[in-house]
Amino acid sequence: MTQPTASQKTSPQIPPKVTGLAHLFAAARYSLGGFQRLIEEAAARQELAIGGAAIILLWVLGVPGMQIGAFSILFLLLLAIEALNTAIEVLTDLVSPEWSQQAKHAKDLGSLAVALLIGANTACFAIILLSLLN
Repeated sequence: MTQPTASQKTSPQIPPKVTGLAHLFAAARYSLGGFQRLIEEAAARQELAIGGAAIILLWVLGVPGMQIGAFSILFLLLLAIEALNTAIEVLTDLVSPEWSQQAKHAKDLGSLAVALLIGANTACFAIILLSLLN
């Protein structure tokens, strides 16, 4: 019997393609894995805590459901962009372990996308709160 080489022992196996209902469950597992990876990031945990608290506060203040829904969608978009930013950082570190200007630009652009959505979430939250004063 032939012994596997060192590279064969450590190389990950590509999972077989699945279709139909099995694909739906596989996609859900991949999404859960992505969420587990995302919450390893301090920024994502902070965004989850602040966004979750903001949604609860809006509910406690009696904000109409449509406004809470709109804010919630914007908040989920922030988390999605944070996930993409994390993916950019992970891949950039993989393909460019040495410092490079292009890698810096990629990471800075991902960070900008997150910052813009934090601004949009903050503005939306403030507008909703101001609407309560009228």
